Amino acid sequence: MADPRRSRVPRSESLHQQVARNIRNDIAAGVLRDREPLPSTRALAERWGVSVFTINEAMKILIDEGVVISKPRAGRVVNAPDQAQGNELRTYRPNVVMIGGYAGSGKTELGRILARETGWPMLDKDTLTRPVVEAALEMIGCSPHDRESDAYLSKIRPREYEALASAMTENVQCGSSALVTAPFIREFRDTAWLRRTEATCASMNARLHVIWVYCDAETMHTYVRHRGAARDSVKLADWSAYMAGVDVDFRPEIPHTVIDNRTSGEPLQVQARKFLAAVLEKDG
Repeated sequence: MADPRRSRVPRSESLHQQVARNIRNDIAAGVLRDREPLPSTRALAERWGVSVFTINEAMKILIDEGVVISKPRAGRVVNAPDQAQGNELRTYRPNVVMIGGYAGSGKTELGRILARETGWPMLDKDTLTRPVVEAALEMIGCSPHDRESDAYLSKIRPREYEALASAMTENVQCGSSALVTAPFIREFRDTAWLRRTEATCASMNARLHVIWVYCDAETMHTYVRHRGAARDSVKLADWSAYMAGVDVDFRPEIPHTVIDNRTSGEPLQVQARKFLAAVLEKDG
């Protein structure tokens, strides 16, 4: 896949394109279901923190693509009949797909799309560990939404990733492939960690695939603001300061796939299918 560093957009992309892309991703990931009525224009504008005009422009894109249809008296409705199809992708060897990216880049959406395409279990760090992490933070006198302090970074974060790795290992030992989603910022910078993980997978006759989800700052901000997660409050309170510590040009040091989740990139579902085609080619 093309390296996004070679195709920078010279200016911020339109807000309605960002909103359309995020809604499209939610449909492909099954968050928005086939035949589900969408909220009113005004409700969507409030939810996304944008104008009614922006929502109407985003809807025009989605209607033109056929993923949303407008019905008399029913309003706008999701049009995704393929969601009802059950998929199961069996490979000769189990595959471990580690999906990393910054907050709001779309890694969880990509994981859900790949899970729907393959039937492979999806192991998301926040889903697996958040309740225990929040309880642990409160026990040591921190906010349950803290993800920045030394206490979290040194005492709790390593255990989160340890639990995630254990869940992945258990699936692979049972002969199942696994989709593992987490920021993986530190881990993908650590070549030794990546090599150990690759060796662990190989010892179980599994193949490791590393994916980095690339996204521009504006689209990430739109999505993080929209999802309204309490753990993002520090980021949103001073987004410029947060982005100052984000290296958008970062890429893992071992062979990997870059998924471009900017509005100028191909839809996530298209990129996901291309990735799976490459996996199957290696499996053969």
